[in-house]
Amino acid sequence: MRINNNTTAFNVWTSYTQNVTNLQNSMSKLSTGQIRNVDDPAGIGISERMRAQIKGTAMARQNTETAVSLVQTADSWLQKVNDQVSRMKALAIEAEGITSAADKANVQTEFKSLQEEITRITSKYTSAAKFNGLYLFRGGNGVAVVTGDAVQTGNVSVQVGADVDQKIEITLKNLEVTNTATVGTVHTYSYGTGTTVLGSSHTTVTWGSIIDVSKMSVSSADSIGKIDSAIDFVANARASMGAQQKRIENTRSGLLTYEDNLQSAESKIRDIDMARETTNLSTYQVLTQASNAMLAQANSLGQNVLTLLG
Repeated sequence: MRINNNTTAFNVWTSYTQNVTNLQNSMSKLSTGQIRNVDDPAGIGISERMRAQIKGTAMARQNTETAVSLVQTADSWLQKVNDQVSRMKALAIEAEGITSAADKANVQTEFKSLQEEITRITSKYTSAAKFNGLYLFRGGNGVAVVTGDAVQTGNVSVQVGADVDQKIEITLKNLEVTNTATVGTVHTYSYGTGTTVLGSSHTTVTWGSIIDVSKMSVSSADSIGKIDSAIDFVANARASMGAQQKRIENTRSGLLTYEDNLQSAESKIRDIDMARETTNLSTYQVLTQASNAMLAQANSLGQNVLTLLG
């Protein structure tokens, strides 16, 4: 029997201390739902990189949603332009019917107003077709230059990934009244007897010449054919917008799947199994209580020496 060093009590105290520590760790995990840095340092490092990738992917997905909104806005304005160009063709056909001079003047009044409205939507710094400060139908990247009424060259660049240079470029059509790009050619022929061709003309059509009131009226030569070229040009612009929107939506869908998979992988590293940890908590609580009881018993062993002293 020894009274200076109670090794039994010390051993029980060591177990008690370990059980208390395990109990505290278990409670910490349950309160946060995640492992601690000391439990898996390598895993924490990996998961932190995953978390950064997840946040970057989420922001890239937000960029794609904004890009879809831009394209949808552009398509809505193109629908208006298409409606007005189609009306211009109807007016050009009407003007070629049995109409008086007064009737043609009235038709020309509406025809001119349509040209001016298309110009208002697409042209100059007052252009109505804009999205978040970007011009949609002035060509380039839609960003106005510092000086002069123009826009910067290039395309609209959108970051659609969490890594460097994962971008998609959106091409915006130039529908300004100053656009001199050829949008089509009107072919006309004159015939002699039968199908003999006596002569022909092949007139190139620019977009600007269609909506410029000083270059075209409802009575202009070959106005119907010229407007047909303009209709095809607008239709092509809408097809381009639709194709780009589809691509961006596919990218958005891929980003959503990628983000979901990253979240799942990160969860497997950082998140604890709540059911298992609850079981551990119950075990450590019982062991702590038992250790506490045994520590009281171990401390009472020294009192047996008093029986020897009688």
